[in-house]
Amino acid sequence: MTTETPSTESPRVAPHPWRWRILGFLGIAQLMLILDVTVVAIALPHIETDLDLSREALTWTVSAYPLAFGGLMLLGGRLADLWGAKRIVLAGLLTFTAASLVTGLATDGAVLLGGRVAQGVGAAMLSPAALSLVVTLFDGRERDKALGVWSALGGGGAALGVLVGGLLTTGPGWSWVFYVNVPVGAVIIVVLAKLLPRTGSAAVRGRLDILGALLVTASSGAVIYALISAGEAGWLTVANGVLALLAIAGYTAFVWWQKRSHSPLMDVRLLARRPVATGTFLILVATALMIAVFFLGTFYFQRARDYSALHTGLLFLPIAVATMLGANLTGRALGRFGARTLAIAGLLLAALGLAAPVVVMSPVVVVVGVAIAAAGTGALFVVASATALGQVSPQEAGVASGIVSTFHEFGASVGAAVVSSVAAASLIGDTLSGFTDGFVVIASAAAVAAVIAGFLTPGKQPTGSGAGAHLPAH
Repeated sequence: MTTETPSTESPRVAPHPWRWRILGFLGIAQLMLILDVTVVAIALPHIETDLDLSREALTWTVSAYPLAFGGLMLLGGRLADLWGAKRIVLAGLLTFTAASLVTGLATDGAVLLGGRVAQGVGAAMLSPAALSLVVTLFDGRERDKALGVWSALGGGGAALGVLVGGLLTTGPGWSWVFYVNVPVGAVIIVVLAKLLPRTGSAAVRGRLDILGALLVTASSGAVIYALISAGEAGWLTVANGVLALLAIAGYTAFVWWQKRSHSPLMDVRLLARRPVATGTFLILVATALMIAVFFLGTFYFQRARDYSALHTGLLFLPIAVATMLGANLTGRALGRFGARTLAIAGLLLAALGLAAPVVVMSPVVVVVGVAIAAAGTGALFVVASATALGQVSPQEAGVASGIVSTFHEFGASVGAAVVSSVAAASLIGDTLSGFTDGFVVIASAAAVAAVIAGFLTPGKQPTGSGAGAHLPAH
């Protein structure tokens, strides 16, 4: 069984005179996708008030987008292989832009959530196809430089998202968190339609694994639904038990189907390799912790402390900077200390920082503690990518990168769902106990993950430039 990847199977295009300009526009498009995870978090209290949303609907506002994004991302990459990256980039960007307009116009929860799902579908087409074009348009050292720019969008997007979300929500209103994508997306569509070279389909043709995409997305959706509903119904309910069984059955069917399919969505054999399994575990934990903190923090500052959305966004800036600093220092230290040491250190640092608000729940302690934790999660992002991708062959790097990126999105969905249910008392009532419970759970999760990482993560090993060259989309 073989699996084609955009990074190795796409047809090579001769050096394009406008390739750096194309990279700039593709980068802006990718940045929009990243922003739509964090930018929405700052606007949540305002969305809740204006649309009279329940806690469950509010949580789905965060979780629905990365769930659709992650569940369909590998399918989007396959579409780019079969139908040409240019077509899929433009189709994905058009879908994302139109969905952003619909989401901004929403007057009830159903339209809002439908728009968020559609945004995720567009993102799942756009992101892997755009990365495929970047790999195709550049070669040699230029490719490494271009991919470095692409990978740096993740940290920059987190920092920019909190500030943009605060500015737009405090200014013209929360709808502009989504409206801002419309003019930007429209301009990029027109420009890329003219600049992008025509791309053909891959030499080896195959079928779309739609069944595989549906199985993994539906199974993950069942898990998220169970986690969200636990806030009111409780964790140990018959309904949650049924959902858990359905999810297990769905994931089992997905693995079985991937082994039988002639054009599988994912090479599940890669997940049996220790480095790839470690990378997916670490990226899932890191993203879950990050999104959980954004979810908790935005409600704590705006609801419990009555801060404005802009004030809240500014308080999150040092947290975003700490994430990038942790990632940068880890990238420099990885070769010296090894993945296992840095993974454990990052998770313990995250646990320590997240435990601080449990002891003293005050704005200063929350910002300082979460910034410390953010440095730890920033380290995890680097360790996860380097571990998962550092020892795969060039022919497998694209597939492995897609798997890591998929788990990144699923982590965002899980993080929001878990912390929303744990902190439900504070989200729907006038008490700080829910926020305390939320920090207790995520601090404990980081500590437990540190123990697991100690057993799971491979020891010190040489890391080549290939790991950094195939970092996940964000």
